Amino acid sequence: MTKPHINTSATALKALRVLETVAESAQSVSVSEISDSMSVDKATVYRMLITLTKAGYIVRDENSRKYKLGYKIVSLSRNLLAENQISRLVQQTLEQISIETQETLHYSLLDGDETVLVQRVKGSQLVTVDFQIGDRSSLHCTAIGKVLLAFQDHRFIQKIIDAGLPKLACNTITHPDEFRKELQRIRLEGYAIDNRELSDNMRCIAVPIFEGGGRIKSGISISGPDSRLTLEKLSELKVPMMQASRRLSEQMGGVPWTE
Repeated sequence: MTKPHINTSATALKALRVLETVAESAQSVSVSEISDSMSVDKATVYRMLITLTKAGYIVRDENSRKYKLGYKIVSLSRNLLAENQISRLVQQTLEQISIETQETLHYSLLDGDETVLVQRVKGSQLVTVDFQIGDRSSLHCTAIGKVLLAFQDHRFIQKIIDAGLPKLACNTITHPDEFRKELQRIRLEGYAIDNRELSDNMRCIAVPIFEGGGRIKSGISISGPDSRLTLEKLSELKVPMMQASRRLSEQMGGVPWTE
């Protein structure tokens, strides 16, 4: 376990870890199961569970004496996940592109030094890359990561470069100068491609979504096996993706990228 920062509460962090452990299980879990998973003594786990139960975030089954998430979690996260109007606009856009391309569409947000997938629409292609809601991706080796990073403040870009550009696949860009040139190209062209940079057998394309004030914190992407998503195919997909980027950007109050 990582040592807490001097200004953090170790007790609060343990409680949150208990909450996360319960959330990660598809079934109700016992004190012993949580204790084993966290390598924390049962007395501490039980105390955290009682507190979380009293607060309404966890529910105890009196028959099995096991614990599961309470619905208060939904209320807690509604402002983060709902943003109903934006969610509907995104959903409509993903569905339109999916109908046109038959591909599975992903909508991801920039979250710290990663992206997180928050909405998806499944296409009709039989051979796909099955990313799931909540999946997180690195910024330097994915199309969605690069397209969001490219439009950020130069200090943030430098921070990501300074943290290292680890090689994850045959074409991962690991040299800082080459990576900066890649980001510059993305800014000029308005889209990004992952040409076997995250995985040796996968390619992706992504476009940014512009919001009011010039902010860019989200984007749309398509991923698939390189056997099907050839570079020529990605060039074809660029057209509906760029059109969708412009349309959704305008709907969200941003000034879209133009050629």
